[in-house]
Amino acid sequence: MRFSAVQTADRFLPEKLTRQLHPWLLRLDALLDGTNQHAVAQRVSLIAFGIRIISAAIALLSQVIFARWMGQFEYGIFVLVWVTVVILGNLSCLGFQTSIIRYVPEYLESNQLNRLRGILFTSKIFAISMTTFLALAAAAGIYHFRDALEAYYVTPFLLGFVCLPMIALGDTLDGTARSRSWVLVALTPTYIVRPVLTLIIMSIAHAAGFTPTAIIAVICSIIATYLTTLVQLLVVNNRFKSVIPPGNRSIRFGEWFTVSLPIFLVEGFFFLLTNADVLMVGRFMEPDKVATYFATVKLLALVHFVYFSVKAGAAQRYSELIHTTDHAQLAAFARDTARWTFWPSLAMALVLLLLGKPLLYLFGDEFTEGYPLLFIMVIGVVARASVGPAESLLNMAGKQKICAAVYALTLIVNICLSIVLIPAYGLTGAACATAFSMVFEAVTLTLTVYKRLNITMFVFAGRVIEKPAKEEV
Repeated sequence: MRFSAVQTADRFLPEKLTRQLHPWLLRLDALLDGTNQHAVAQRVSLIAFGIRIISAAIALLSQVIFARWMGQFEYGIFVLVWVTVVILGNLSCLGFQTSIIRYVPEYLESNQLNRLRGILFTSKIFAISMTTFLALAAAAGIYHFRDALEAYYVTPFLLGFVCLPMIALGDTLDGTARSRSWVLVALTPTYIVRPVLTLIIMSIAHAAGFTPTAIIAVICSIIATYLTTLVQLLVVNNRFKSVIPPGNRSIRFGEWFTVSLPIFLVEGFFFLLTNADVLMVGRFMEPDKVATYFATVKLLALVHFVYFSVKAGAAQRYSELIHTTDHAQLAAFARDTARWTFWPSLAMALVLLLLGKPLLYLFGDEFTEGYPLLFIMVIGVVARASVGPAESLLNMAGKQKICAAVYALTLIVNICLSIVLIPAYGLTGAACATAFSMVFEAVTLTLTVYKRLNITMFVFAGRVIEKPAKEEV
């Protein structure tokens, strides 16, 4: 028997209150039980949002414990190494983790099962082989230039590169599961299981008497990542066995790579953009400052993950609407996703500004230095939320090249501002560079979506202009 908010209210609430709540309860029932694709996208986004809330709580707890155990300096080393490894692992997929979201619905709709089997196989093999090569090359580079690096970074980086293949495979499995709207299978391993396992293994190491250094933290992260990704691989493969019968594979690597490469540029520039500030702080400042800045950014993730949650539910729906050539419905859905992103982000930003100082105090007394930075960076996060997952819409519409150009330009702006402001103003300079870059990104994406797709994707926009989208030049 399915749950009905309307029937429950009729049974337990006063009649007058039920009448007032009736329109909202009908919407809730449509969201929970709707079978149309719009309701499915909302439901996926809501589930993803819930996962990210749980993930944020777990991440905050684990990072607080790590910072307390390791101290600011060792924690700063671990942060810089792990952020670098995650960036490299994500980039080495070369866009396959996102392009597969586009191809799986297309091949299922057209019953091209040979191609579907081919891209599922190719994406995983490509991710593992590319990252294995990259890990060996990066380790060789670190070892060769070890005398030019701070000694405390060498061993943690060499160990961290062991994790690259599993991070890339996990990102690919994430995209594969999202292509079928299996949001729990897609997001739970990376955002819940892996951090919980890392904390458990780190706790065991701490209880066993190991000194909580950056090296120990990296080793614990490696073990947790391998266990999580291999189990996720088994789950995703078993799920697809019920969708696709055994058969031949059609490998069209050239076609897939041609589409994936521009997406890689978009995803790569975006991923670098969201993490470049931590890397730039690590370039100009000591590990203790990196630790303070990262703790502040970690709190901001409580706001920013609203965007990622909406993106998780919207990407597949964008692809479906684009293939139906229903521009009006696509435009309406795009504006909906902007609203879904902005208002929860704004609410969470206000709460974060109120609670930011005591939350930073959990990391340690010295981490409260990052509290003023929240007021600067939250401006950029809210501005970015006002346009929703605009780059995902551009990717699904085949506008990868212009989207990549937008992110390349934004990344250049961020790096140039960081080089100028961080040496002069320290962490405040880093926060200003990040906030300005995100505002610049939001404005540029809005203008690009309007120009290329004739969709006004902004939370406060007026009526959508109903014209066919322009062809890519």
